[in-house]
Amino acid sequence: MENLFNYVLGILIYGPPILIAITFHEAAHGYIALKLGDDTAKRLERLTFNPLKHIDHFGTFVLPLFLLLVKAPFLFGYAKPVPVNFQRLLKPRRDMILVAAAGPATNILLAFVSVLLLKLLMFFGEITTNNLYTTGNLSPFLAQSLIISVQFNVI
Repeated sequence: MENLFNYVLGILIYGPPILIAITFHEAAHGYIALKLGDDTAKRLERLTFNPLKHIDHFGTFVLPLFLLLVKAPFLFGYAKPVPVNFQRLLKPRRDMILVAAAGPATNILLAFVSVLLLKLLMFFGEITTNNLYTTGNLSPFLAQSLIISVQFNVI
């Protein structure tokens, strides 16, 4: 029973940062493409922060869960790519680079925000290195999710 609890707790800690990372990553590609002249993602209703629109069953669930179960030193996952019609971009040669860079740039920004939130928890005394792994308090749970967010977004 304790094993099941640990797996559920692991999913609750790892799940939200992973879903946020892949959803924001894909939405960023579509948003920048829209700003640069291609509305394909918007027309196909993929310009959203709804993770259900971006889920790739293997890349979003199977691969990260497998890596978690085998205790891999890192987690990795992906979502369905947002469709972009490069011919519709205003300056295709330049704009293709900007659209492609939007996803990784968003992940770096998410990692930075996660570090800031983690530092705020530490600043206000909600967590310390001593109680980071204790139970019965939301702050260590949130701190673990923020640490996973930093790691996943940087990878």
